[in-house]
Amino acid sequence: MRRVTTVAAVRGVLPPHRYPQYQLTELFAEMCLPDTNSRALVHRLHSSARVATRHLALPIEQYADLDGFTAANDAFLSVAVDLGSDAVVGALDDAGLKPEDVDLIVSTTVTGIAVPSIEARIAARIGMRPDVKRMPMLGLGCLAGAAGVARLHDFLLGAPDSVAVLVSVELCSLTVQRGDPSAANMVASGLFGDGAAAVVAVGSTHPKASAGPQVVDTLSHLYPNTDRAMGWDVGSTGMKIVLGAEVPELVEQYLAGDVEQLLSAHGLKTTDIGRWICHPGGPKVIEAIQSTLGLNDNDLAMTWQSLKKIGNLSSASVLHVFQDTLAQRPAEAGDWGIVMAMGPGFCSELVLLQW
Repeated sequence: MRRVTTVAAVRGVLPPHRYPQYQLTELFAEMCLPDTNSRALVHRLHSSARVATRHLALPIEQYADLDGFTAANDAFLSVAVDLGSDAVVGALDDAGLKPEDVDLIVSTTVTGIAVPSIEARIAARIGMRPDVKRMPMLGLGCLAGAAGVARLHDFLLGAPDSVAVLVSVELCSLTVQRGDPSAANMVASGLFGDGAAAVVAVGSTHPKASAGPQVVDTLSHLYPNTDRAMGWDVGSTGMKIVLGAEVPELVEQYLAGDVEQLLSAHGLKTTDIGRWICHPGGPKVIEAIQSTLGLNDNDLAMTWQSLKKIGNLSSASVLHVFQDTLAQRPAEAGDWGIVMAMGPGFCSELVLLQW
């Protein structure tokens, strides 16, 4: 029997503090941009992000009181564990499983630092077994939603009767650098939002393996000489965004070859893929994906919709698109899909699904 991984449930959650883009632009301008010329520029950049609303980890009025990295990271620890716990419990409920059924929990974040890591805190809070295996992933950024699903698959190939959970928590608003008028900070402040997500997956011999899309294969590609395309510069004030203008060009240069390599191993072409579950990296990145793969707005409708409604949630975003796809586009047996994200490294991660 072919060993595959079944995605039993995907659950995205958002903090309750939701604001329109114009209000968040005003907050950023007041906190970070002292001169009027910069404020005019940030309004133009934010309006071009195609984001209508976003959710914040904290009520908007509390951001003025975050006077440094320590305060911001303390807020991250509190909110991240709450949101992550909600996501994991919700996904397990959707899958018909309980916390004590979980054999492995993988966490990913790039917007806060926690030791013990967030999956240990979540496991203790929701009642996972004391022998649950843990795997924290730090530094993958936007890539990590797809990469996390792939790493669940890697584990379950060797433990086919097991249950594995991925939890992603990203609180991007807590990383915004005050007094930084750089273009990267302006763009990021108009694009990134806060949220979390969880994926429950089971191995091929688990009783829950009969329902849900199956992970057939994965592909990772670390691109050469691209380490400054995206990431953080970490200093005394926290994490300062690195966001290169070359990212859409990297998509156009490499992504089609990555997709072709994954699909050709299974005798497939892009036209065989009915569901593109794509990370909403921003308008220019999404447009580059469509251009290089020969897709249109309808193919990536869920991605565009997610960007508009909640912004880019870093690693959690592609998982929200995954949840939306499962909820709104019923699949037939045999349908193919790809979960796809790109991020710091610079790197792509692809997951091939079949229903």
